[in-house]
Amino acid sequence: MWPSSRRFRDASPQDKLAYLAKLRDDPKLVRFDEPRIPGLSHGNGYWALTRHADVVEVSRRPGDFCSSHGALWINDLSQDFNEFFGSIINMDAPRHSRLRRIVAAAFTPRAVRGLRDYIDRAAADTVIAAATRQDIDIVADLATPFTLTVICDLLGVPESHRAALLAASNVIVSGGDPDLVPDQQDPVRAFLDAGTFLATLATDLAEHRHHHPTDDLLTALVHAEVDGERLTTHDIAAFFTLLAFAGQETTRNAIALGLHALHTHPDARAAWAADFDRLAPTAVEELIRYTSPVALMRRTVTRDTTLNGHPLATGDKVVLYYAAANHDPAVFTNPDQLDLTRSPNPHLGLGGPGPHYCLGAPLARAEITAMFREIFHHLPDLTITSEPEYLRSTSVNALKTLTAATSTRPRPLPDRR
Repeated sequence: MWPSSRRFRDASPQDKLAYLAKLRDDPKLVRFDEPRIPGLSHGNGYWALTRHADVVEVSRRPGDFCSSHGALWINDLSQDFNEFFGSIINMDAPRHSRLRRIVAAAFTPRAVRGLRDYIDRAAADTVIAAATRQDIDIVADLATPFTLTVICDLLGVPESHRAALLAASNVIVSGGDPDLVPDQQDPVRAFLDAGTFLATLATDLAEHRHHHPTDDLLTALVHAEVDGERLTTHDIAAFFTLLAFAGQETTRNAIALGLHALHTHPDARAAWAADFDRLAPTAVEELIRYTSPVALMRRTVTRDTTLNGHPLATGDKVVLYYAAANHDPAVFTNPDQLDLTRSPNPHLGLGGPGPHYCLGAPLARAEITAMFREIFHHLPDLTITSEPEYLRSTSVNALKTLTAATSTRPRPLPDRR
């Protein structure tokens, strides 16, 4: 098994971590072949970075390790393709900085605090609706509808388009999972079709916002200026596509994987449920570290350099394995143990330090906190009843299904004033 193989793709997150731990223990950097994906070029391989210190250093050196050659995929894609599907994730300064500033204000801690009542209500509504079901799918009934509602409300996506938006974004982040991309001989076509749908949706909605502005993020994109110029239709579509999938994917997976992690650590769950507000800040960070929804990102070497004494040549690819770094025993005591009191917790679950740290981190933390608060309040006996079915992907850690049951009926909402 090697990190770009189908065997690795199809392994559980636990088995992937066990394999990456062996690489982390090797003092040398290890080079691997790139994935062989129909429709994509096959380059000269990449260096796997699994140590926390290496991932942090690369993240802090964007001048030596760029994102504009592709950050979401190991294989090379055209610049237009990269910017369309990843927008600012696949950009470098100064363009990255200018575009990021357009929506940054909507995701600051202060802005998210202003959304707290809305987020709490959305979480409560989702949990109460799920509680009416005899069998609850953690992914389909809890994590997905909640995070989809929040990002679509922020973007201003009408209810009538949300199911299709979810289906398209699931394909884009699928990693080629056969259940989501049945045609394994042409997965790129599935990605392009999904992206085209989101771009068309963005263009149609943007045209309406141009004449009928509201206070949503799409209106902000339509009327934003960069260096005195309005964003192009292409820019708006790319930004919308990024927010549509990235704005829900990490949080959704942290919630679903986090519930499973608490199921396997019942003492930790009981302790958090008994003292939710005190433990919430460290518990949320620990769930993000432990589950590592974003498994990896790529960077490309811009000039001959070294990393931890290892020479790297211009054009070399390095892949940042965040999940492995988040379980590095050089940084985290008992890294494979879920410790909801862990502090400090310098995890990389929302990206490494530097210009590409997750823009939506404050929103993700608020959503995760709200969802677990409502689950503990309304469904205190929620019990996992099935084995997890994981997404077959090398780039994200995610669940496709996880069944649970409860005998509790929803209780009145607490007064949070």
